Formats: sequence, structure tokens, C-alpha cells
Amino acid sequence: MRQAMTPEEIKEKKPYLDWSLTEAEYDYIRTHLLGRLPNYTETGLFSAMWSEHCSYKKSKPVLRLFPNKNERVLQGPGEGAGVVDIGDGQAVVFKAESHNHPTTVEPYQGAATGVGGILRDIFSMGARPIASLDSLHFGELTDQTMRMKVANTVRGIGDYGNCMGIPTVAGETTFDPCYQGNVLCNAMSVGLMDQKDIQQGRAAGIGNAVMYVGAKTGRDGIHGATFASADFNDENNTQRSAVQVGDPFMEKLLLEACLDLINNHSEWLVGIQDMGAAGIVSSSAEMASEGASGMELNLDLVPQREPHMSAYEIMLSESQERMLLCVKKGHEEDVKEIFDFYGLEAVTIGRITPGHDYVLFHDGEEVCHIPVSSLTDDVLEEESLEKKPDRIIQAEQQTPWHPQIVNPTRTLLDLLQQPTIADKSSLYQQYDSQVRTNTVVGPGSDAGVLRIRGTQKGLAMTTDGNGRFVYLNPEVGGQIALVEAAANVIASGAEPLAITDCLNYGDPTDPEIFWELHQSVQGMADTCREFNTPVISGNVSLYNENNGRAIHPTPMVGMVGLIKNVAHVIPSFVQHPGDKVYLVGNTRDDYAGSELQKMLTGDISGLVQPFDLHHVHEYMKKLLLLMEKGLITSAHDLSEGGLGVALAEMLFKTKRGFKLNLSDYTAAQLFSETPGRFVVTVAPEKAIEFEKQLAGDATMIGEVTNSHWLMAKLADSELNARVDKLQKVWEEAIPCQLKSRD
Repeated sequence: MRQAMTPEEIKEKKPYLDWSLTEAEYDYIRTHLLGRLPNYTETGLFSAMWSEHCSYKKSKPVLRLFPNKNERVLQGPGEGAGVVDIGDGQAVVFKAESHNHPTTVEPYQGAATGVGGILRDIFSMGARPIASLDSLHFGELTDQTMRMKVANTVRGIGDYGNCMGIPTVAGETTFDPCYQGNVLCNAMSVGLMDQKDIQQGRAAGIGNAVMYVGAKTGRDGIHGATFASADFNDENNTQRSAVQVGDPFMEKLLLEACLDLINNHSEWLVGIQDMGAAGIVSSSAEMASEGASGMELNLDLVPQREPHMSAYEIMLSESQERMLLCVKKGHEEDVKEIFDFYGLEAVTIGRITPGHDYVLFHDGEEVCHIPVSSLTDDVLEEESLEKKPDRIIQAEQQTPWHPQIVNPTRTLLDLLQQPTIADKSSLYQQYDSQVRTNTVVGPGSDAGVLRIRGTQKGLAMTTDGNGRFVYLNPEVGGQIALVEAAANVIASGAEPLAITDCLNYGDPTDPEIFWELHQSVQGMADTCREFNTPVISGNVSLYNENNGRAIHPTPMVGMVGLIKNVAHVIPSFVQHPGDKVYLVGNTRDDYAGSELQKMLTGDISGLVQPFDLHHVHEYMKKLLLLMEKGLITSAHDLSEGGLGVALAEMLFKTKRGFKLNLSDYTAAQLFSETPGRFVVTVAPEKAIEFEKQLAGDATMIGEVTNSHWLMAKLADSELNARVDKLQKVWEEAIPCQLKSRD
């Protein structure tokens, strides 16, 4: 077969530079790893596998800061998804992935295939997906292009998940100018399984078959991994060839076929892995590496939907709805029979071989012969320069910004219309959150909650990330990301178990951006240790820039918690008139990066202040115990918009109100965003016990009323607002902006 370029032409013309492979890496590959010039196909494989998206060559040193084990973790990073013991021989499986560049370029397919890819990670572990979540970060809704991207991203998520029959139960959506040229689409999936069914992505056993199952391979998504490992600019902003096209109906069949094989015939199966980033090459090479095996593949046998595909195209295509299996020799026809039943391709395309070589044939010729380890283990880690940004050095010397609030009622009305705070139901109502009938709490609450049938248990799940805090103080911002996720889970009555993450940052070759990455991961890692919530899976998404302007560093935390008795889930809205209202946690003047600051000044500035992480965790644990004892009737954590917004949200869609004495707090502090706080309500007869247990960490601030008014006496003013008026502006803000023709 004629290669597109000869090895000598590749050396001279350096096409690999456009594929995110550096000249130094190319030279290392040819001199140290191969001892010869790589051909065109081999160069393409190295480019994909050595991309940041696949190899984490720049971020690995930082990722080692994360804890990834504890007494519950059954499988940590390194497989399709993480697995956590939830008792009774069961396990929860979860992972998050980014699909930022594809969604920016082609919102509908980018978001849809992001959902499809993360679902395959879950069922490749042997688990049935039971829930989806997302974390979406858009630019402002002030231009038609961004409104289109919001609408199509949401539609892509909804269409794929709805067709799969998997509920989308929680998530977050924020809006900020920094995402105008590079939106973030992070998808998370949660699965449930019996521990005995856990699978691995490994290929081993000489003579065992490598089987390709699922959809046919096309030319969509070629070099998607390297596309995700480069900055955006005006030239590649429409690189749709790197975006995959999804088919959720095909994925549904693939899911059922794979679980049929795993649950009923696991003795035939050695390993299974999704063909995700970098397609066949990543799944096959990683499986061979995990199994310490060699592998030989005949690419002429790969099912193809387009004619005359080259070996380079076949190996690097990221066509969706495909899996790779390692099947015990002699059971190939058995496996094929299962996939035939579901109308899916199932073809033996190779075998496990002695040694550790990775060999490919195409058109009857050998087109690749390299060590497996050269693709997976020999990647050159890159040292990175770090520099503390001048903005943070200057902020450390400046007097903190302090707002002057004259009319807190007006300020609250204005805040509730900010897109990041406003009601997102016009977006998430496109998602089926009730399919499979296990959803106890769906979108719009602090966390989604699902029951585990056949038990009393439930699972709470959430996604959280605030790029503004990380931008202003990466280490503290990283801590806050974890604390907010834990607060959402605890507010539902669940014990936090573990996290997955998507680390979304700009170009790591910029010393200031790498410093942001390092410092924020350090803050996250410290908080994971404090809360005993190890990182069991996740991904890194770097180069989120457009024409040299980076997004705010935005680590997304996906957390799952365990509820001992799902009948005792804590609602986020008030229940009974006469219940006492408590503010849990200390309120400070924390306005840097707040929604209030952005609304009043049009920008964010200052330094996010450190807080006592251990103290916050201690009273959170006490709060959870009181929930389990039945002392708390409702709970809501405080995040964007602070206490004022949380109070309003607890009253929306109820007929209740609040009468509060907040005379220890100024009007400005009503909108402070001090982390780790909650508003909870307690039945009057249980108030003394509640106060005794939480001592100085809870302050009674009033009671629930039948008035449907939010009334509060502040140190320097009063807040008096009709709840129906607050709810109206909150509900109408995003629909009005999406329909704008400006």
C-alpha cells in the first residue's frame, strides 16, 4: 500500500507538527524508540497517543497530587470509569469527560457524542448507566451565535440521553464572557452494578481474539484527540471534520449487547474497552499494554462505511458507538451470535501475540510494527514552567472590594435574573429525568437523587465548578469546588463517597496557566483528603482558548453520595409553617468573584479569601448526622448569590414565606458568597436538640410562614419581597434572553 508520504518526506515536511507532535518528540521516537524513521501511519498513531488528551504528558505530575484510594474504592483511575463499594455486593460506577472543542465547533453533535462516549465508559466496566449529569459553561446570552450554541448543546444532550432511556437528573449551567470563544461541555454518567461483574480494559492470552463490535468506521472524528490538544483560533474554529456523529439508537443496542455478554457469558471475555479518543489505536494499544501483550490487527477486516479508507484513517477515526473486546479463543462465534441478535457488527480483526509488538496490516501489507509501550508508556512527560500571575500578586496588596447596597429587595430581584443564577428549567425540561422511574429528586435541586431498587439506599449526585473563584485564587478556588459539591450532596442527606473531575484550563505552555492548574489541583487534593473523597476517574481538557484568550480555569467536580434510607431524602424547599430557620456556617465579607460583583461592576477582581476547611467539614459531618436522625425538614446550600438567593429559592414553587431577623448582617452580606454554608429548617420541637448539636455553627434567623413573603430585618435596611414576584423574574430571565433578537 502506498503511504501518503514516505518516511523521508515526513522527516523533511514535518506534517506531525500540525498533529500536536513536537519536533523533539518525533526525533526521540525515531532515534530512541524505533531506531528508524516512522512511516505515515505510525507517525499518525504517535501523534494521537502522545497528545495531551490521551497521554496527559504535561498534567501527569500534577494529577499525582490527587488521592485515589480509600476503604470503598474498588477501581480508581486507569480504567473506563471508577468503581466504589456501596455495600450489599453492589457498586456505583461513575466518570466525567469533556467534549469542549467539538461542542464549540458543532454544538449539537459535540454535546450528543460527549454523552454517548461517557455512557460507553460506564457499561464497558460492566455497569448499567442509571443517570446522566452535565456541567455547561457558555458565554453571555447577548449575541445570536451564543444563543444558538446554548440551544443546540442542550438539544444534543437531551436527544441522546432521551433516546438511550437514561435520565438526566442534575447538572450546572453558567454564563461568563470568558467562554465566549470556547464553551465547556462536561458530561458525567453514573452506573450501578454487582461487584462480581467488574470488567477491565485488558487484552491478554496468546491466540485470544481482538473483536470489533458496534457501528462501522467512517471518516468522522479523525484526529479528534489532537484537535482537543490545541488552541482554538479563527483558522480551526470550524474544524468539523474532527467532530464525531452520534447514533443513540445504535448505542442502546450496543449497551444491551455488551451487558448481555458481561452478565451472562463473562467467562468468554478477557477485556472490553470503549473506542473513545483516538479510536481503534487508543483502545487496542491500551488494552495490550494493560495485558502486557503483543497484538496483531488486520485493518482490512474492520467494518467500514466509507470506501478506500487508509490505515491512518481507520486507526484514528473516532466514529461513535464502537467497542473493542478481547475474547477467549474458540468463543468468537459465540460472541458474534450475541451481537448478531442486536443487529450489530462483531468481527475478529486480530489476535494477541507473544512479545510486546503492535503490528498492523492493511491491503496485505505491514503498515505498522512498533512496541506497544512506545505508544502508551514511553510518552515524554513535559516539564512546565510556572509563574504566579501579576493580577493575583496585585490583588494580595489591594483593599478588598466592598459593595454598597441601598435597596436589598431590588438587588435580589436583579441577581435572580442573572443567567448563572436564573431558573434553568427551560433548558433541562428538554431532558427526560424520570425514565426508568428511579428518580427521587431531579434537576433543579441541590443534587439529583435515585433510589436503588431492592434496597433502602439511594444515590445523590451533583456537578460543580466555579471558574471565577479559581481565576482569582486557584488554590482556594479548588477547595471551594470540592466544598460546594460536598454541600450539594450533604444537603440531600447523603454521605459523600468519591469524585470524578474534568479539569478545564487554557494552554499549559503558558507558565501562568500551568501555575493555575497546579495550585487549583493542590487545593482540590487537600480537600479530597479532608473529606475522604478520592478521585476515582476523570479527564484533563487543556488548550481551552480562542485566539490566545483562555477561559477561566474551571475544574468541574462530579460527586456521588450514599443515602442510607431514601425515604429520608432532605428536600431543598421549605415544608411546614412554623419551622425554625437556621443559617449554618460563618458569613464573612466575601465578594471577590461573586455574582454580585460581576453584576454591579461588569467584571470580577480581588482575592478569594482562605477559609477553615477542617472546621467546615466538621460541622458538615454533624449536619449530616442530624439529617439522618430526622431533625431537619429542609436544607439548601449557599452558593451563587449567597444567602439572599438561597432563601428565595427555598420558597419558590411553595406557598410559604420567611420572617427573618438578620440584624447581625448588612445588606451586602446578604449576597456574600462565603463557602460551606447552609440554610436549614427544623421543627420547633426539635430546635433545642439541633442547637445543642451544632453549638456555635448554627444561628436561628427566623421561621417559615404562610405569608408567601420574604421579609428580613437587616443591620442597615430591610428586605421585603413578594415571593411570586421574585419567582417570576427568576423563571423568565433565560427564556427571555434566548428569544432576544438583538
